[in-house]
Amino acid sequence: MKLAEALQERADLNKKIQQLSQRLQNNALVQEGEEPAEDPDELLMQLDESIDRLQELMAHINKTNCLTTDNGETLTDLIANRDTLNVRIRSYRDLITAASGTARRYSASEIKILSTVNVRFLQKKLDEMSKQLRETDNRIQSLNWTTELL
Repeated sequence: MKLAEALQERADLNKKIQQLSQRLQNNALVQEGEEPAEDPDELLMQLDESIDRLQELMAHINKTNCLTTDNGETLTDLIANRDTLNVRIRSYRDLITAASGTARRYSASEIKILSTVNVRFLQKKLDEMSKQLRETDNRIQSLNWTTELL
């Protein structure tokens, strides 16, 4: 099984676990004399099996990510880099948006609002980080589809 396939299965399991949990909650109580729409014991069994499979899959994925390297960087390092780039990009984008706002002045005597940061410089830096994010994500995706799950 390729790492990418395991990641897809993990995503599917997370959705299934969420749905099973919701179905269990929906069938946790019934009016006296009524039967639940679904058997809670069966749902619990499915939930436990799904969680056990998720645990197994996560361990294999994590092990694979730690041992797979590309140009001296582990897949774990690349994922951490991608995740922090996303946080940094969001923060820079929010700052640029806030600093780019203009206040309407109706006369020259009104207070002038000025940006405290160099928006042009920040935008250029944001563009560079966005390129780095695309390249990092491409490396991760490539490794995901070419690496066998350990």
